[in-house]
Amino acid sequence: MASTSADVSDGVSDNVIRPRPRKPIHSQLSHISNISEISGFLDAPENGHATGTTSGRSTPVPLDAPPSVKSISTVRKQVRAEQRRRLFPTIEFASRVSHFDPNSDYRDFHGFFNLFWIGLAIMAITSMLRNIKDTGHPLRVQIWGLFTFKLWHLAIADFLMVASTAVALPMHRAFRSAPAGGAWTWAKGGTAIMSIYQVAWLALWIAVPFLLDWGWTAQVFLLLHTMVLLMKMHSYAFYNGHLSETEKRLHALDDPLTASRAPAYLYPTSENPMGTVASPKRAEARGKGDGDGPESDEIAQLREDLARELTSPMGNVTYPANLTWSNYLDYLCCPTLCYELEYPRTEAIDWQNLVSKIAATFGCIFLLTVISEEFILPALFDASQRLDPTFRTAESPLTALEALLVLAETISWLLFPFMLTFLLVFLVIFEYVLGAFAEITHFADRHFYSDWWNSTDWMEFSREWNIPVYSFLRRHVYSASRPHIGKANATVITFLISAIGHEIVLACITKKLRGYGFICQMLQLPIVMLQRTRLVRGKKTLNNVCFWCSMILGLSVVSSPCSLVLQFYGGNLTTLSVWL
Repeated sequence: MASTSADVSDGVSDNVIRPRPRKPIHSQLSHISNISEISGFLDAPENGHATGTTSGRSTPVPLDAPPSVKSISTVRKQVRAEQRRRLFPTIEFASRVSHFDPNSDYRDFHGFFNLFWIGLAIMAITSMLRNIKDTGHPLRVQIWGLFTFKLWHLAIADFLMVASTAVALPMHRAFRSAPAGGAWTWAKGGTAIMSIYQVAWLALWIAVPFLLDWGWTAQVFLLLHTMVLLMKMHSYAFYNGHLSETEKRLHALDDPLTASRAPAYLYPTSENPMGTVASPKRAEARGKGDGDGPESDEIAQLREDLARELTSPMGNVTYPANLTWSNYLDYLCCPTLCYELEYPRTEAIDWQNLVSKIAATFGCIFLLTVISEEFILPALFDASQRLDPTFRTAESPLTALEALLVLAETISWLLFPFMLTFLLVFLVIFEYVLGAFAEITHFADRHFYSDWWNSTDWMEFSREWNIPVYSFLRRHVYSASRPHIGKANATVITFLISAIGHEIVLACITKKLRGYGFICQMLQLPIVMLQRTRLVRGKKTLNNVCFWCSMILGLSVVSSPCSLVLQFYGGNLTTLSVWL
């Protein structure tokens, strides 16, 4: 199913691209005007004072009115009289579909979004009332203490980690100032130096929580923030490194006899999705000469292509004017992982929107904690006790069939809580946290996700549910490797790097390298190949149902055996269950 990020502006000329119109462009609902619905004015006044020139509800027609006005008034009275005589008003029937029909153009289901939050509020209130009845306290407090454990350690370490990424700016300035062709330019030694620094930087900040013996909350936060900053630092360094080499080539063309004539690379755009290694105008310019020689037009076109590469698409910033500390700090705060010379900006901060997103962030964290305390942990603890051999006697040992039944029951109890957890995590990250940072930084592009809930295969889901990470992987992994290893291998490499990232997160939480995240991530490739066969391809409803079933079932299936195994081998059950 293709992404539905249609470029529709809702009829408002504010230059904002909206995913869909609030109302359908070609509505399946016809505009019906039923006069009989105006019931309060069909009958004549009870006092009987209606005159011959008025119906009792309109302005009387003057006696000296033109004949045309009198004829219109007469016809209106006749039509109203006919409506009063009809016992059953006319209903217009037409060929149309329902709102939920797949062929419907209707897309506004905001009311169900509100219903989702109302349902969660009811769940939280019910849980608190039950806790008051059972324990005298509205909330269980088993998890809450984890959020404040070594909080100052986390704050200091996170500040130092963010500050250490700023090394990319002075390093890049050094690479840029190196003479063309030298050992310290970006094309020669700069790429290797920056890559080594990023690997060492990642290893250091992954090891810090282990060395300081942090709890799972602090460790997960620092790890995820480390991954985000790693991608930001990589994009900043490699994109500016490319621009530094482009600038050197442009300056070298001041002496055309010794400069390289290699074409400037043009990145893929909406008009040129596949990209190209040469300007479309270069072929036209080749061979056209003037008084200076047959290659002057070609050189002029190459200069234009290189200069355009050094200038932002909006034309307000040109490299190296972006190499400032304020620009780097702004980039760190912007909700994007891909560096650009310039981003579209809003004029002012919508403070009401910002405050609502901040409040919603803490509200989602509260609901996530309630769901974990009330529905996830009790199910896992109950299953661990029923499977614990110490609670069994020699006369009633635990059989394999009973263990499978306990595992199946535990998975079924976890299906709904994990579905809510997944949806809340999605909302808190992609709608509220990123939206809040976009509001603070005036970042105008709020397209952080597409309609991933309509996905029909995992490839489509990976493209649409996390736009910032997808854009980074496509730009700095897939597009960078495809010219060298081909499209298929570049796809495998992209999934491989993503799987390694997921496995690192799981390994840091469980303190063991088990391979669950890596295997589950790489299994998406054969599943995608299966879904694109002739027997399955095109069946959108079936594929979407299979997608949701695998999404919901997968979390419960993975978490249940992992949690129970960790419980038996001395792991932290609360750590894994709450994080998942």
